[in-house]
Amino acid sequence: MSVERPRQPPSPCLGICRLHPEDDHCVGCLRTIGEISGWPRMSIPEKLALIESLAGRRRAREAAEREGG
Repeated sequence: MSVERPRQPPSPCLGICRLHPEDDHCVGCLRTIGEISGWPRMSIPEKLALIESLAGRRRAREAAEREGG
């Protein structure tokens, strides 16, 4: 009998690895250095929560860019 392991979420990395000078978030994936380096050690629920928060960061970043900020 085999036990299925939960599937790991894919890394949010987009391969655009540069820190934004104002908020220290990666300009590609919007993670902080701590979130990037901690990704391999995060549990699946932690990774899913981070992915969800990144969607909010992306919406906020896009809204700020539309407003000229």
